[in-house]
Amino acid sequence: MILYDSSNDFIRFMSLLTVREAARRLGVSYSTLKQWIYKGSVRTTKTDGGHHRLTELEIERLLHRHGDKPTEADRVKRARGEASLAISGRNQLHGIVEEVRSDGLLSQIYLRVGDQVLTAVITRDAVAELKLKRGDTAVAIMKSTEVMIARETNI
Repeated sequence: MILYDSSNDFIRFMSLLTVREAARRLGVSYSTLKQWIYKGSVRTTKTDGGHHRLTELEIERLLHRHGDKPTEADRVKRARGEASLAISGRNQLHGIVEEVRSDGLLSQIYLRVGDQVLTAVITRDAVAELKLKRGDTAVAIMKSTEVMIARETNI
C-alpha cells in the first residue's frame, strides 16, 4: 500500500491495520483506541467505506509516546495479542477454572479458590477473548459489587 505523510514529502510502503488489530498491538481496548481517534490524538487513514486504518509507523509513535520502547519480542507478543496483566485492584483471588457455562450473550465461570467455588457472570465474548476453559488458571478481581475474571499470560 502506498501512503503519503501529511506534508506529502515522501511515500511510505506499509500495511494498514484495522482499529481492532491496532488496539491489540497497543495493548488497549478497541473503544479506548476509537476515543483517541475521535479526539484526534491518533493519526489514521480512512478507507473508501469510511473505516479508520492505522500504519505501523503510527503504532510505533504511540508506543514511544507512552514511554514504551518495545523490543522485538514485545512487538511479536503484541502482534499475537499476548499482553501481560497489570491491574490496580488489590482484591484478587487466584484459582482454577472448574467449569464454563455459556448461554446466549452471557457465561458463568466457576472458579475454584482453595476449597471454595466462586461464580462470576461475564459476557460470552469475554470468555472467548480470554480463551477460558476448564483447568485454566485465572484471577477473580473484585471491586465493590463487581467481580471480574482475568487470566495471566506468559511473557
